[in-house]
Amino acid sequence: MLPKDPVMLLSFVNTKLRDFYDSLDALCGDLDADRQDMVERLGNIGYHYDAERNQFV
Repeated sequence: MLPKDPVMLLSFVNTKLRDFYDSLDALCGDLDADRQDMVERLGNIGYHYDAERNQFV
């Protein structure tokens, strides 16, 4: 279950990306998460996914 709060989601996702996944697609596939929804929710608080860094910045 992904956190509902966007700031908590940011922390959760970036930690998972750093420690366990080599891409956002891999994380979303493994957690059965909607990639577009996640990108939009984090975009609403000013973050975007940087594939080169493999994190939301």
